[in-house]
Amino acid sequence: MNLQTFQQSLDNNTPPAEASVYLQALWYDGKGDWDKSHELIQDLPDKDAAWIHAYLHRKEGDTWNADYWYRKAGRKRPSVSLDEEWEQIAAELIEQ
Repeated sequence: MNLQTFQQSLDNNTPPAEASVYLQALWYDGKGDWDKSHELIQDLPDKDAAWIHAYLHRKEGDTWNADYWYRKAGRKRPSVSLDEEWEQIAAELIEQ
């Protein structure tokens, strides 16, 4: 799977079978289901989960909470658009 095929999978009714929980969270967000995305990621303790969690709270408009999660992820809040950040996260996770 690459970023393009992952993005194309948003036309389907379910995330790709090989998608990790992290990519599933991004997939649900890409489908407009913020709640499902947040539910999948909110209790995972690692930095990748924290990055997605930060992105979701940034998208929600909760900057203080987003910045907390960016710190947990070892990152700073980016100045790129939400769409660009979604693609950056997805691309990095796909390469792992």
